[in-house]
Amino acid sequence: MKNKYRILKIVITVIILGFLLSFSLKKFSGQNITDEKISVKMNEKTPVYFIDEKDIKQIVIKENPSGKVGDLNIPELEKKINALPAVDSANVYLNLNGKLNLDIKQRVPVFRLNNDGKDFYVDEKGVEFPISKTYSHPCMLVTGDVKKEEYEKLADLVDKIDKDDFSKKYFIGISKYKDSYNLLTSEGNYKVEIGDLDNIELKVKGFKTFVEKYLVYQDPQKYKMISVKYQNQIVTTLNPYFKENDSILKAGHKDLAKFPEGVSSGKKTEINLKPTVKKVSSTSSKPKETAKSKAVVKNKTTTKPKTKAKVKIE
Repeated sequence: MKNKYRILKIVITVIILGFLLSFSLKKFSGQNITDEKISVKMNEKTPVYFIDEKDIKQIVIKENPSGKVGDLNIPELEKKINALPAVDSANVYLNLNGKLNLDIKQRVPVFRLNNDGKDFYVDEKGVEFPISKTYSHPCMLVTGDVKKEEYEKLADLVDKIDKDDFSKKYFIGISKYKDSYNLLTSEGNYKVEIGDLDNIELKVKGFKTFVEKYLVYQDPQKYKMISVKYQNQIVTTLNPYFKENDSILKAGHKDLAKFPEGVSSGKKTEINLKPTVKKVSSTSSKPKETAKSKAVVKNKTTTKPKTKAKVKIE
């Protein structure tokens, strides 16, 4: 019995709402849709300006030349707005007082892709949409032959960069060469090679360790490539006009990290990231006393072994 009463209440409610809606439509059908009776709301969290209220109102006027409420085809208008490239979703409806409401969510670019001369935006869902002539949204620039199936992973990478202060400071762009991705940096002319788009956190962590323990004492122009795509190691490629240690800078009384010997310019160097330095105990011999009136003191000279930096990612 209770279920029957519930169903009956729902049916009565629907009938009443339908009656009120038809009554309001008849009441306002002859009225004109003025600017004051059009409410446009942009619901995206990140402010974007590919379309504005003026653009939407122009579409309303174009789709309803008579300007009468009764002549307005709401489903068709909603379909027209949803077809706009920069629109993610649109909801169009009339209030009981005859006011036309348009709730619109625009697409927010995650990155801008330049691929084979074509330039367009990609949102978090991996949907492409064209560049606007009137508005340019600040976002990561990506170049190279990026496949559509890689869009979502690439969007995830850009999101991780934006949320990490270290990454946001260093990485200003992404390029793809063949099947390998590179992160473009704000310091120096070197690239950070990450390979594929897997294990991004570990790769960024490896580069961060390299920066904090080595690169802070180096001239950024020294490197051509810093590769973190290999597991548990970093491979650096020097620019041909730099020698292995000729860019080490002074840092007060700090011990500067030295790179492994035998690195020639332009060649790759493999580095393990956790510096392990052997301690050398320096001892000097005590003067030996003899029967002679003069004491002869012999000092033993101690030499420290050359330290080889080993960098290991854990």
